[in-house]
Amino acid sequence: VQLQAFGGGLVQAGGSLRLSCAASGRTFRRYNMGWFRQAPGKEREFVACISWNGGSTEYGDSVKGRFTMFRDGARNTLYLQMNSLKPEDTAVYYCAVDFSLSGVPPITVDEYDYWGQGTLVTVSS
Repeated sequence: VQLQAFGGGLVQAGGSLRLSCAASGRTFRRYNMGWFRQAPGKEREFVACISWNGGSTEYGDSVKGRFTMFRDGARNTLYLQMNSLKPEDTAVYYCAVDFSLSGVPPITVDEYDYWGQGTLVTVSS
């Protein structure tokens, strides 16, 4: 089982990036998934989550209206479209999967069972 996040990089404030999280070794279509981020010296922070069928999403207050999370079941891939980026969005971004089969995607770190390695997003002012 592997989650591979990629798509990070350096972008100017106001710009956009799309992160991807590719799952391999197991199909993740049945599971809720989430994106979190962690800035230097800070705790891991909830960014967004999506239900197993893509029908429900939730966003952290700091990214609402700017970020969009979606998934492609056929490709076993998760996405995070980030627009209007701000310097405070600078962090390592992680994707994660919740194996509980809950109908409601969770928003806390502890409720996720498996994490991919992160991808660094740096937003310059």
